[in-house]
Amino acid sequence: MSETTETTVSLATLRTGQRLRGLVPGQTVTLIAVDPIDSALYEIFYRDDAGRSGARTLTEADTVRLELAGDFDAAPAFDGDPDEFRLAAEALRIKYAALYDPMVAVNSSDVDPLPHQIRAVYEELLPRIPLRFLLADDPGAGKTIMAGLYIKELILRSDCERAIVVAPGGLVEQWREELSQKFDLHFEVFGRQMVDDAQGRNVFTRHPYLIVRMDQLSRSDDLMEQLSDVTWDVAVVDEAHRMSARYSSWAGEVDETKRFRLGRLLSETAHNFLLMTATPHAGKEEDFQLFMSLLDRDRFEGQFRQGVHRTDTRGLMRRMVKEDLLTFEGKPLFPERRAYTVEYELSAAERELYELVTAYVRTEMGRAERIAQAGDKKRGNNVGFALTVLQRRLASSPEAILRSLDRRQQRLEGRLREMRRAQDAARYTTGPTYPSQTDTELPAMAIEDFEDFDEEATEEERAQFEAQVDQVVDLATAAQTIPELQAEISILEDLIRVARRVRLQDDDKKWVQLRTILDEQVLAHDGAGAARKIIIFTEHRDTLDYLNQKISARLGRADSVITIHGGIRREERKAAREKFTYSPETVVLLATDAAGEGLNLQRAHLMVNYDLPWNPNRIEQRFGRIHRIGQREVCHLWNMVAKDTREGDVFVRLLSKIAQMSMAYNGNLFNVLGDADAFQERSLRDLLIEAIRYGDQPETKARLDRIIDAGVSHGLDEMVAERALHPEMFSALDLDEVRARMEKARERRLQPGYIAAFFLPAFERLGGRIRKREKGRYEVTRVPTRVIDTARRLNRWAQVADQYERVTFELHLTRPTGQTTAALIAPGHPLLHAVIEATIEDLGAVLKRGTTLVDRREKQTDAPMLMYAVEQRIENAAPGAHTVSHHFDYPLLEQTGTVTVSAAPPYLDYDAPDPHEADAITAIAASDWARKNHEKAVRAWSFRDGLQPRMDEIKARLDIETSRTRKQVKDRLLAEINHWDREYTRLEALERAGTIGRLRAETAYARARQLDERLDHRLRELDEAAQLVAVPAIIRGTALVIPSSVIADEAHHQPQIFARDTDEAERRAVAAVLDAERSLGRTPIEMPRNNPGYDIQSIDSDGRIHYIEVKGRVVGSDTFTITANEVTFAQTQVDRHRLALVLVSPEGAEHDELRYIINAFTHLEPSATTRSYNEKWRDYWFRGGPPQ
Repeated sequence: MSETTETTVSLATLRTGQRLRGLVPGQTVTLIAVDPIDSALYEIFYRDDAGRSGARTLTEADTVRLELAGDFDAAPAFDGDPDEFRLAAEALRIKYAALYDPMVAVNSSDVDPLPHQIRAVYEELLPRIPLRFLLADDPGAGKTIMAGLYIKELILRSDCERAIVVAPGGLVEQWREELSQKFDLHFEVFGRQMVDDAQGRNVFTRHPYLIVRMDQLSRSDDLMEQLSDVTWDVAVVDEAHRMSARYSSWAGEVDETKRFRLGRLLSETAHNFLLMTATPHAGKEEDFQLFMSLLDRDRFEGQFRQGVHRTDTRGLMRRMVKEDLLTFEGKPLFPERRAYTVEYELSAAERELYELVTAYVRTEMGRAERIAQAGDKKRGNNVGFALTVLQRRLASSPEAILRSLDRRQQRLEGRLREMRRAQDAARYTTGPTYPSQTDTELPAMAIEDFEDFDEEATEEERAQFEAQVDQVVDLATAAQTIPELQAEISILEDLIRVARRVRLQDDDKKWVQLRTILDEQVLAHDGAGAARKIIIFTEHRDTLDYLNQKISARLGRADSVITIHGGIRREERKAAREKFTYSPETVVLLATDAAGEGLNLQRAHLMVNYDLPWNPNRIEQRFGRIHRIGQREVCHLWNMVAKDTREGDVFVRLLSKIAQMSMAYNGNLFNVLGDADAFQERSLRDLLIEAIRYGDQPETKARLDRIIDAGVSHGLDEMVAERALHPEMFSALDLDEVRARMEKARERRLQPGYIAAFFLPAFERLGGRIRKREKGRYEVTRVPTRVIDTARRLNRWAQVADQYERVTFELHLTRPTGQTTAALIAPGHPLLHAVIEATIEDLGAVLKRGTTLVDRREKQTDAPMLMYAVEQRIENAAPGAHTVSHHFDYPLLEQTGTVTVSAAPPYLDYDAPDPHEADAITAIAASDWARKNHEKAVRAWSFRDGLQPRMDEIKARLDIETSRTRKQVKDRLLAEINHWDREYTRLEALERAGTIGRLRAETAYARARQLDERLDHRLRELDEAAQLVAVPAIIRGTALVIPSSVIADEAHHQPQIFARDTDEAERRAVAAVLDAERSLGRTPIEMPRNNPGYDIQSIDSDGRIHYIEVKGRVVGSDTFTITANEVTFAQTQVDRHRLALVLVSPEGAEHDELRYIINAFTHLEPSATTRSYNEKWRDYWFRGGPPQ
């Protein structure tokens, strides 16, 4: 459609099909209807190039600003510059990369996704618009990877301009690093400085990509209010099970936690809402359904009532357990893991110390309990907390209990001096007693704080918390008078003498057991290949320092051990992790739980719990540090327990019971026991404290054994019941289906070849300077101001630099060993984005004008064709018209009316016309067929062969989901309406009789009517979302393609630069390759003659597709021609591409010779302006080998 004509118009000259400028600022639109109201007033209807429709009422005065820019029915001029056309077309293709490459996020990210991750993102998440989903795969399955791929895919599809990730405080930095390093997504971590900088304005409007600590938001009314005023394209919540709530009464009243309210707010303000947790179901169905109401309030309305409510979670969640996760080869993703209980007997001196300290703890706990019962709950809790930690340090190591007792004795001595100095010291010896000032300054502590605090804490908060723990452990005492305090100090002095004697004897039985493990598992294997590495978890800093000294001495060098604890900065933790992972000298990592949060340490496969945590979920979390994706070895865990100690007996009973049932648990050994009600509504720490206080009583010990046995059995029953009640949650992995999807997408990959071929010439055209350095790596010495300004205009949050020390287009070259890290130029990178936009701004008009290209390939067609770049979109009819499908295709229209579509854009294979061909091209372009506008035919093809089949496919899926959701919403809400109608009738009768309860009849009636309205509204929404609309196809560019054989007749034929082999040679070459592929056990498929990029697609037994370019030459040929597109396609497919060379013998096919070269063109530089390469046959022939 030519846009060269520019004439003014009047109302009388307006007609359907005209192209007008001036109607919509900055755009050219097409008139689709003209309706004269009278001679001086017209209504017109138009469509812009993006497919959006509009209407205007015009007077004659309005036409002054209008210009006629051509006629819709006119053919394009086809006179645009061919090189500019190609560059603009590639810019457009890469800009809409997600419409062309169906897995562009995978191909432009530093990840190697696994089958279950591909399925989650491309089959579960992306097709659901808008998304409401719970991703509940087991720990270590890579849920962060799935979320990152999902967000990046939406960004590349222009569907995500604002995103928020909500996570526990200890994980926000890990999220930021993974999104940045793996996906090149630059999210900011929310902090108080942002609030200060906002100066009273809404802080969330100023930051489009945020990671926020869950409790930082939920505990701030001001931030919650600001959050309610903004919307998000995507909201992701990690560890979402924390957003739980429960029903507080039979009347359906919900006890909403602050976190639950945050979840509800995000659900209401986010277009796409993704929850992630490995523990979605805590055993109570009504609480689980209340949690699921964050995703769909209507499907889970009201308190769950057995026999009344029936629902399932299909379409809302997916859960895959570790045992079901596979590699693409069909092998188990996670290796076997084994857990051992290491029991050791205390020495006589250790036994004496244990009994003395335990007696002290028991006595003081009794006093603390009496203080709490008397009304001073904070003081009683603090004393109980201090004594519990002291008991745990006793079990940890002689060093930990000695240091703790010593510090406590010194601090209580200081308190005693303070009390004696007080002017009214007499009140400490007689009369009423009061807590000292020191007591009121102590922070309130409970033992559950010790277990759970660091999951939400920042580094600074962790350090502060550890200081508070030490303060309470050292100072919290039940003593309220000077004599009582003197008596306690005297006991402590006796305990310190015994503890010091134990420490000096150096007969630590627990250390002896650890030393044996080190000798057998680490030292015995030293020097035999890669060093075996081990992680040792302890709960106490004193023990960590003690073990550091012991293990370093045992291994003979200080650098063999590295420590990570909550008191070191994140940068130091990362450095320690790197050293442990990569240094062969460092074989032992000593860590606390604070260090274990967020660290992935697959380099080790051995682990010791030197101290067992009092929350069994912690055991699973620790083991998960090594038993995760990337681990190839069998994982071993040793749990160390002291025999014949009160808490040791509890652990031995628990671990032995779990071991008996390990087959039923399928290796999921500990995480089922972490719920508050795991042991008859009591936690493991409650049982341990009871054992410490009363465990010497036979009846108490027997009762605890029964509770533990029942708790483990109950945990197993819950796992079975969860699967029975919600079988739809547990997905089976169809490996063949996922592999087929990956292979189908592979053909449309853009990275690295096509990205490099576009970027290098486009960047230099804009004035950029880029130099080749190491293989596949470049230095950018100048980024033009134009590009920097364009990047700033596109996204002020993702700026480009004026220089780059290194850039690359190949993922594996971003961080080569010993070389500077390179920026990956891929879809999503702001530098590439800016170059694309600047190129389209400069050259976009060439696409509309069209160009003429010459097909000089050996396998060219025998008649001219028209090539189109066509954008296709499907929307739903819901308010806001959400796009549910968006595609980009390159159809070729033949003179017969046949339309073919190829995976690779065909224009990359065509040449610009030579000057001597101008006359012949002019004559061809003047033909009736070439001068006719065929866009209607292309639009018809687009709808018939593109949009309609896609709509049918999407509609079939939508109908199933809509029907299921509709039924569940209707069943649930009608059940609730009936319930409240019955309640209304019952309460009204009671009120007439004079009985007025807390719930009034009018309240029940109002609830029923509100639910009526919600049901009607939701059903209308579902109907609208299920209606699909095909947006008219947008033709982004056109080219006239003329075969060289048509241009030149025999009389004027110009000798071609490269000799062309006969059809017979080509036929025999392809036949030889097809036979070779079959003999290799693959299934070859010959492509159409003019297929861009390759000749044969061959599928192996694992479903992998190999792409083969065939070149056949008669004996004696010196050269062969390879097109730029064939080279770029090969570079993009890497080891999946074969160049097949066939030497065609004059003696017959049985004497033909065949050689393969895998990834043959790594030495050729990509370029968008190079059309073909003339290569020496001999050089390639000698590089080749037998087919493989």
